[in-house]
This record gives sequence, C-alpha cells and structure tokens, in this order.
Amino acid sequence: MAQKKNKSFLSKHKKNKKKKTYRPGKNKSSFQKNLELFGTVVLLALALVVFKNALSMNRNSVGKQNSFQTEEAEGSGILPAEEGACGRPEIIQDYIVENPYSRSGIPLKKVKGIVVHYVSNPKSTARENRDYFENLKDTHTTKASSHYIIGLDGEIIQCIPLTEISYASNDRNSDTISIECCHEKANGKFNKKTYASLVQLTAWLCDTYELDSNDVIRHYDVTGKMCPLYFVKHEDAWEEFLMKVQNKLDNKGKEDEK
Repeated sequence: MAQKKNKSFLSKHKKNKKKKTYRPGKNKSSFQKNLELFGTVVLLALALVVFKNALSMNRNSVGKQNSFQTEEAEGSGILPAEEGACGRPEIIQDYIVENPYSRSGIPLKKVKGIVVHYVSNPKSTARENRDYFENLKDTHTTKASSHYIIGLDGEIIQCIPLTEISYASNDRNSDTISIECCHEKANGKFNKKTYASLVQLTAWLCDTYELDSNDVIRHYDVTGKMCPLYFVKHEDAWEEFLMKVQNKLDNKGKEDEK
C-alpha cells in the first residue's frame, strides 16, 4: 500500500514539474545583450559617417558646379590658373557674339567627351582663329567654331560658353567640348607650349565633367577627317598624349585621398 502511494506521489510530482524551454532574448546573458547593443551602436555610427561623407561630397560637387557656371556666364576677362594635377589653366574668355554661323546658343545639355582639333593654318595665332570664327557672322561662308583655341605660346582663348554647343565636331557637337590647337608647321605638330596647355586643359575638363582619357577623341574619330593631322598620322604620339592626361587624373585622385 505504501509503495502505491509513493508511485502516485512521484507521478503527480512529474506532472506538476514545469519543463524548461528556450526563449530567444530571455535566456541571453547580460554580456550577450550588451554585445549586441554595442554592435548596433557601431553600425549606426558607421552609417552616419558614410551619410555625412556622401552629403559633403554632394555639396562640394554642387558648389563647384555653381562656381563654374558663374564664371562661364561672365564671358570676358581672364580666369586665373589653379593649382593641382588637374587644376584649371589660365583661360582668356572672349566669347563670340551669338549668331547662326559660329555661336548658335544651342544648349550643351550633357558633356560626354572632349574632341581635339588642329587649325590647319600654320603659324596662325589663337587670336586670329578666334576672330575668324567671329567674322563668320558677317561673311556667312560656313558654320564653324570651337569652345577653346590654344595658341603658339600656350595661351588659351575660350570662344563659346561650355553651356552651349560649338560648330566643330559634326555629329558630336551635341555632347562634346572642342579644342582647336595652333601649330607652326604644315605637319600639324604642336610645339611644347601648345602641347602642355592642351594636356592641362584636357585633364581639367575631364576632371570637371567626371570623364577619363577614354572619353578624349580626335576629330578624325568622328568623321575620318585628318584632324588633328599629326595625331592621326602618329598614333603613338596620340596614345602618349592620352596617357599624360590620364596620369594627371590619377594624380588628382591621389591628392583627393590625402
């Protein structure tokens, strides 16, 4: 009889005993909870840093573009040279009067490339070529112009705002910036001063419009015209020029990282 009572007691005890179950979050130690909290705080802090950096970059980009557009709107005077691998070279702004033959006023909505030309008129100066474009409003002989002309002394004259197209690169007028270069000889080879200005101006434009050397082309690459003559006949010289432009862009990137 005593054995039956004991068995009955043990049976009731087992039934009344609660089973332990694992409940996520409730069975964690305080150390684990603190560790998870710390991880969450770190992730939020990193997200905040990334957000601030992105915001800062956007503000700098907008500020740069606003300053750039203000200078473009002026149209006369000298833009001073800037320091840095891709700093702007000194530019003489002397815009052509708006007219149907050399300055249409058609908006250049997006820049996708830079086109290099040569003037094909040995020993002519940047000023003479700029005035030729200007006079087309009176002569009506053709439609022609360029955003920039680089002279024999390395001087750079800007003829067209970068917010408008020029009449230089045929089917690529709508999305490119054009650079005409003066030369001393009929072979079209640029002297050292003209060449140095061309490298610096091209690098600055690429940096400004977030392009690279792959976006720099010759007039020849658009239409097959032998322009710029020396760079068409000497492919190695053209490749060397592109390499120098890219080196400046790469160095600019290193400057930004510092």
